[in-house]
Amino acid sequence: MTLRLKFLLFVTIIHAVLIVLAGQMMRTNAPLFVALEVLLLISIFLTVQLYRGFVRPFQLIAAGTEAIRARDFSMKFVPVGQHEMDQLIAVYNHMIDELRQERVTQHEKSYLLESLIRASPAGVLLLSFDGRIEGVNPAAERMLSQPTAALLGLPPAAVPGDWGPALAALSEQGPQVVQLSGLQTYRAHCSRFVDRGFTRQFIVLEELTQELIRQEKKAYEKLIRMMSHEINNSIGAINSILQSFRHYAPQLQPQDRPDFTEALEVSIGRNTHLANFIANFATLVRLPPPQRQPTDVHGLLRTTARLLQVQAERRCIRWHWELAPGPLLANVDPQQLEQALLNIGKNALEAIGKDGNIWVRTSWEPAQIIIENDGPGLAPEVQRRLFTPFFSTKRDGQGIGLTLTRDILLQHDFRFSLETQPTGRTAFTIWL
Repeated sequence: MTLRLKFLLFVTIIHAVLIVLAGQMMRTNAPLFVALEVLLLISIFLTVQLYRGFVRPFQLIAAGTEAIRARDFSMKFVPVGQHEMDQLIAVYNHMIDELRQERVTQHEKSYLLESLIRASPAGVLLLSFDGRIEGVNPAAERMLSQPTAALLGLPPAAVPGDWGPALAALSEQGPQVVQLSGLQTYRAHCSRFVDRGFTRQFIVLEELTQELIRQEKKAYEKLIRMMSHEINNSIGAINSILQSFRHYAPQLQPQDRPDFTEALEVSIGRNTHLANFIANFATLVRLPPPQRQPTDVHGLLRTTARLLQVQAERRCIRWHWELAPGPLLANVDPQQLEQALLNIGKNALEAIGKDGNIWVRTSWEPAQIIIENDGPGLAPEVQRRLFTPFFSTKRDGQGIGLTLTRDILLQHDFRFSLETQPTGRTAFTIWL
C-alpha cells in the first residue's frame, strides 16, 4: 500500500466519523451541529491543502527518479513555495547539475581517447574480459594486414600469419621485439586497465622498421664512405702504374711477354672489379630521394623483362604475363623503380636456376605488382634475414640487391613482401 493511499484512507475515516457525529447532533444540539459542520469544512479544506502538499512532492520525486533511471540529466525543478520541498528541489537540482557535468566530462574524455587511439601511429588492440579482441584501431589494421571485421572476436594467438605466435608469447613483464619476414620490426607491449571493476588487457604495437633502418644506415654509411675514398684513391694510382708497365712489354724477351701482359691484365681487371664492388656499396648509401612523376608501371615491367630476356633464354626460363587492362599509372621515380624491379627479376632468375617459370601479375584494386617464380622456396631462417644488409645466400653475393630494393620501395612509401606461398611459388609483392 502506497503512502498516498494510506493518507486517503485515513482522511476518509476521519471525515466519516465527523459526518456521523454531525448527523447525531443535528436534532439534539443545533449549536454543536453547526460547530461540527464548520469543523468539517475546515478539515476538508486543510485536507485538500495537505493532499496537494503531499502529492506534488511525491510526483516530483517520482519524476526525478524516473529521469535518473533513464539517464536524463537535463530535467530540473522550480521551487514550489514550500520550505522543506524547496530544500529538496535545490539538492536535487544541484545533484543533477553535477551528474550532467560529470557525464559531459566523461563523454569528452572518452571521445578524446577514442580519437587519439584512432589517430595514433601505434597499433592498439583492446581485449574483452575473456581475452578476445574487442577493438582495433586503423594502425593495428595496417600492421596486422587484416580488416577489423576479421579480427574482432579472435584471441590474439589466432591472428593470421606470423602475428599469432608472436602475440601469444606476449606477457606483461615488459615490451618485446617482434620481427616479421626479415623486414618489419615492431615493439609489442601488453598491459591492463580496469573496466567496471574488472581487469581487461590491451596490446600496443609500435613499428620500429624505419627507425632501425635509419640507425642501420648511419652505422655503415660512414664506414663505407671512408673505405670507398681510400680504396678508390689507391686503385686509381695502382691502375695508372700498371697501365704504364705496358710500355715495357716490347723490351722483354718474346717468350716472357705473354706472361707479363696477362699478369697486367689480371691485375687491372681485379682492381676494376674491386672498384665496382666498392661503387655498389657507395650507391647503397647515396640513394637520392625519389623524383616522382606519373609513370606506367606496365612499361617498366616490360623493359625489365627485355633486359633480362637473354639470361632467361639461356636458363630456359619462361615469362608469363597477367597484367591489368590498360596502363597502370603510379607516381614514382621511374629510374629507381626500374632498378628495384630489375633486382627482383634477377633474384627470381637466380632462385630458379634453370627450367622454370616467372609470372608477372598486376591489379587495380588493390594497386599492386606480384612477381612469382617456381624455384625452391625460402627457408624460414633465410626469409627472416632477406633484407638484412650484406646478407646473401649466393656464394659471391654482396647482399646489396635486396637492400637497395628495400630502400627504394621504403622511400616511395610502398608496402612489400617476399615470401613463399602455400602453392610453393615464391612471390615478391609490391603494394603501390
